[in-house]
Amino acid sequence: MLLVLGAVGTAYAAALLLWGGRIGDSMAPLGSWVGVQAGVLCLLNYALRGWRWRLWMAGYDRHFGVFQGLRLYVAGYAFTPTPGNVGEAVRTLMLADRPLTLTQSLAVFGAERLADLLCLLLLCVPAVVWALQLGVLVSGTAAALWLAAVAGVTLALAAVMIWTFRRRLVKRLPWLGEAVLCLTVQPAAWLALTLLAWAAQGAALWLLCEAAGVGISLTLAVGFYAVAMVAGALSALPAGLGGTEAVLTGLLMLVGTPAGQALAITVGVRLLTLWLAVALGVLALSYSAAIRKDIRLT
Repeated sequence: MLLVLGAVGTAYAAALLLWGGRIGDSMAPLGSWVGVQAGVLCLLNYALRGWRWRLWMAGYDRHFGVFQGLRLYVAGYAFTPTPGNVGEAVRTLMLADRPLTLTQSLAVFGAERLADLLCLLLLCVPAVVWALQLGVLVSGTAAALWLAAVAGVTLALAAVMIWTFRRRLVKRLPWLGEAVLCLTVQPAAWLALTLLAWAAQGAALWLLCEAAGVGISLTLAVGFYAVAMVAGALSALPAGLGGTEAVLTGLLMLVGTPAGQALAITVGVRLLTLWLAVALGVLALSYSAAIRKDIRLT
């Protein structure tokens, strides 16, 4: 399965690069000092979200050291290219010494997705304000900004409905009640960790834009990245493939970036923010499997 996903992802990225005709422009920054900085910011995203995961796992009496917890969390990224990223839920089923139940695993996964969506919607605000000020929301490309705004309202209404009918929902969907309980564990901590994590990847986009000579502020770059991620998430496609790239490329074009250059930046960002995570996930998963095998042999 992982080999198939990797082959599809590689072919997909190659097709984007060939279509844009900017292979050199897309790859060159990744090997520069700017690319290193952007990569470090992406690694920071994984570390912060791994820290958040450890908080919720501790709520189930599963305590991990910093490096062990990070290894287990990153291993789940091997399954990111699945519809809705739902494959990541297996990290709590397969990787811990004492696996969680299916309900608990879905609860942690649900809490992660709800926290991510909430914080990404908050980070969308600069992009929405920018679009309103310039009056660009009439264009088809910028429709994603409306989508983010509608998603925010929908999320708020959904939260009200979940709270109103929480007893019925928990009875029918036990994992949903567990997910809500996860979100009550140190809410200030997971909110701060999640905001910083996604802002870091937005900053990586800003660095690549600066290297390409695209004049854009840090806050707007973070907003653009957040909008693209929300659009990709709402598409329910594996890791948002296609939707995220289309929206981010379109938004960069709205600030005057040529189509080929916008696509090259987008591909560079996705290589760092998605495929780097998948690659690290495969390595962490393989290492974790080797450790478990050694333990069984001894």
